[in-house]
Amino acid sequence: MSTYRVAQVTAPGGAFELVEREVPRPGPGHVRIAVEACGICHSDALFVNGGVPGVTFPVVPGHEIAGRVDELGEGAQEWGYRAGDRVAVGWFGGSCGHCTACRQGDFISCSDLKVPGWAYDGGFADTVIAPVDALARIPDAVSPSDAGPMACAGVTTYNGLRRSSAEPGDRVAVLGIGGLGHLGVQYAVAMGFETVAIARGPEKADFAKRLGAHHYVDSTSGTPVAEALQSLGGVKVVLATAGNSEAISATADGLTHRGELVVIGADAEPLGVSPFQLIMGSRVVRGHASGTSQDLEDAMAFSALHGIRPMTETVPLEQAGEAYDKMLAGAARFRMVLTTG
Repeated sequence: MSTYRVAQVTAPGGAFELVEREVPRPGPGHVRIAVEACGICHSDALFVNGGVPGVTFPVVPGHEIAGRVDELGEGAQEWGYRAGDRVAVGWFGGSCGHCTACRQGDFISCSDLKVPGWAYDGGFADTVIAPVDALARIPDAVSPSDAGPMACAGVTTYNGLRRSSAEPGDRVAVLGIGGLGHLGVQYAVAMGFETVAIARGPEKADFAKRLGAHHYVDSTSGTPVAEALQSLGGVKVVLATAGNSEAISATADGLTHRGELVVIGADAEPLGVSPFQLIMGSRVVRGHASGTSQDLEDAMAFSALHGIRPMTETVPLEQAGEAYDKMLAGAARFRMVLTTG
């Protein structure tokens, strides 16, 4: 009997344990993926802690998956995949195909979105079974440990910017230069935006400039962030990657007329933006959720073309608990990635 390893949590907020299971066969429309790398995202905590409806334990998290197709279920070949193909699976882990959003082609807004680690076992494992529509091909130039984080952090920041109202030459700000933001700054520069990085502390200015930012705003300097942005002429778009509603709200008055605040950093607290702030200037606040498997392919191709990569720290699967704790503590620089060896 062939077995594989998973790093699982058996109760909400519990510790990770490494266990072996029998290797499953993929069903119709599914593929089995031999996992080579899986990034650890802060959103994994939602599932580990049972913080969303429908989570069943034991939980195997992980929605930043990179590996190779190992076996195809019935009908999966029709999508053009073959055993050995390099693929990634992200937050978009498949869609129902028949809800209103799907019928309109808005698959990431599917009412029954299949998120790995929530709808089915995720990538903290040697093997994953995933729907074939979740697969994105990995370019030859992108390694598994880079492709994993791109499946969530990468596609979310890339797509958040390219779907925004900003055009090349416009001034764009990225709030936060951590796990999401350090990619957001690189994408913004490569897309031709005059890029402003916003973070806490003067010591991060040099790092922001190394990422390619044209300007740096220290949110702890005493000058309100919105005022600092307006001193540059205002920004067309703020990509808010920091999961802090107060910090996100502080950028709103830094937008130009018809500016757009694109929120991708999650926080349970409400935003402190008044209707008056939006009406005077015709500004928009918009939430943005990741992207489809095609969006992920686009993000990885763009990254390969422009030399954009996440900054990662790789650890073996058996150290999943320690790596997850380091991510939670904010000590990761900037994405923790599990590898199967």
